[in-house]
Amino acid sequence: MAARCLRRLAFPRRRPLPHAGQPGSGAGRGSRPCSGNAALQKKSPNLEVNEGIISLPRKKTWDKLAVLQALASTVKRDPTAPNYMFQDDPYLIPRTTTEFRLFSLSKESGENAARYILDKHPNLFETDIAEPHVPCLMPEKLPLQLEEVCEDALKYQIRFRKLKASVDMYDQLMQAGTSVSLETSNSLLDLLCFYGDREPDQLNSTENNSKLEQLEEASEERKKRRNWQNGNRGLKWRENNNAERIFNLMPEKNAHSYCTMIRGMVKHRAAAKAFDMYTDLLNNRLKADVHTFNALIVAASEVREKYTERWELVEDLLNQMAQQKIQPNLLTFNSVLKTLRWCGAFGKSMALRTLNEMKALNIEPSLATFDHLLGIFYKPAASSRGETEMIYEVMDEIKGKRFYPQDPDDGNFFPSAMKICLDLKDIQLAYELHNVLETAENRKMLGDIGQQTTYCGRFFTLLCMMEQLDVVMKWYKEMVPSMFYPNSQGMLDLLYALDTANHLEMIPQIWKDIKQLGHGRRPAMTEEVLALMARDTQPPETRVAFADCAADIKSFCEAQERRQTTLEWTATSLGNCTILFARAGRMQEAWNMLELFKKHNRIPSDLVMDEVLNCIKQSKEPSQALDLVKFAADFSLQSTSKLARRALEEFQLSEEQRKVLADMTAESSDNSDGE
Repeated sequence: MAARCLRRLAFPRRRPLPHAGQPGSGAGRGSRPCSGNAALQKKSPNLEVNEGIISLPRKKTWDKLAVLQALASTVKRDPTAPNYMFQDDPYLIPRTTTEFRLFSLSKESGENAARYILDKHPNLFETDIAEPHVPCLMPEKLPLQLEEVCEDALKYQIRFRKLKASVDMYDQLMQAGTSVSLETSNSLLDLLCFYGDREPDQLNSTENNSKLEQLEEASEERKKRRNWQNGNRGLKWRENNNAERIFNLMPEKNAHSYCTMIRGMVKHRAAAKAFDMYTDLLNNRLKADVHTFNALIVAASEVREKYTERWELVEDLLNQMAQQKIQPNLLTFNSVLKTLRWCGAFGKSMALRTLNEMKALNIEPSLATFDHLLGIFYKPAASSRGETEMIYEVMDEIKGKRFYPQDPDDGNFFPSAMKICLDLKDIQLAYELHNVLETAENRKMLGDIGQQTTYCGRFFTLLCMMEQLDVVMKWYKEMVPSMFYPNSQGMLDLLYALDTANHLEMIPQIWKDIKQLGHGRRPAMTEEVLALMARDTQPPETRVAFADCAADIKSFCEAQERRQTTLEWTATSLGNCTILFARAGRMQEAWNMLELFKKHNRIPSDLVMDEVLNCIKQSKEPSQALDLVKFAADFSLQSTSKLARRALEEFQLSEEQRKVLADMTAESSDNSDGE
């Protein structure tokens, strides 16, 4: 990139240095030769440039972060390091998804506690050593502690976002007959509409809860609907709130007053009220700004049911923008595309028209633009070949480009695009998308930790489905745990990849990661691990490793019994664990597992009994063979006679043992006939 930029500058060719005595050689002995670049010979109003002498600038102004940026460019991401938000301390680095949630919320709780100390004891933090100054990290300075009720005191409350105190002081001023300026009233409206007439602390608590929900393994469809239908989760515009009341009390209103109310109503899901307010704005012969039109365009899908009616409303708003000579921006077109996502097949043709209009106005699309296009043209339920071509065209457009935040929805692009790659099962397309993410600083466009986990989880699932095992393990080591913590489904996909590649000997190693990630408590996970290990007969070395893994699973499950959430043994998991011990020759451990069948009221299968008998045959213990037949007879298993026959044929039994065996077989037959 740097080389191409340098070639475009078209530097003049270097000329040979003039000898002493020639023109341009300098004005005397010892003088330095002059550069042949004419640009350097131009005189600057600040610097005196003598002909034939190079004058170096006295000072070069660098950005304050230039050195840090240069150093950061030399360091690559460490795949073994945790997320940057955590402390570089072994005890504070999360190792499971549960710890990740706990440490993340603990850090935010610590920040809130620090903020509380700053606000309660500002006199202890008067020294500011930060360069440059960071106001949000310092205590709120109280230069003027105004006791009386006046407009300056109201401005002070608004400045520090004291919502309830600001409303109370405004009411006191109105009751005292004191007029409040239009600018101050609009500032109070801005505060109320932005926070939805709720205290900022209450809003932050709601946001923290939503962050926790993002880290949970919730349904992605439900999460997507929640993100789309309301930009601010759980907060709705309340009827006759303080914003409406103060707006009605204002003796004078301007366009800013109306625009603030409209945008606040749209933000807090009161679209119908927003359009009524817009009608009042037009009746008062005022003009809305571009941000207000953007909000109304997004709200069009909430006030109209039919697709054609939604588009007609959007088109009418765009025509009004043209009449009022309001220049649309990138967010305007993104708002149009966002509304077209809720217009079905009708939105496809309108989306292309919108793109052509953007191109005519020389407006470069952002990642949110491409995300809306994918949402319009790609429908998983009915995806034809023509509709899936859009993802390839978008990929050709963004390949090699650098993006920066321009729209709040920019962070949705990479997870959505990776979902399409997963649906299409196109691994090469996923690699191209990941290369775009790795270009320059595009990784910052991935969004919050929830979106990052979603993107990496889908990418890893596709890798497990389509790639060779060595490639899958390479990406696994690179992404875990630096980029994300796989959920239970991701670890199951990895187990399926091991099964497909016929490398089941790696299961004990993967089980350690499963247990460390906190998924060992899930019954489906332990049953799958045991089933894969017990399905086929393995070489002796692998049998020993599988038996060790089964013993670890057994001890882990027993440890869970002492906790609130117990892991219940099923007949399948008990049987597979018994088979693994029997194949490894661990007779005592296999017999202990058989005892658990009685404890948990489970019935062993014929395969389990045969494997245990094979293990007894290797140890040459006829008495244990009789105990096994008696165990089968107690459960009235149909395989009791078969086990007895094998015991007679494969073991050297005494006459007394043969008689006991015949009695158990006869008793078992009578019980089965009675049933």
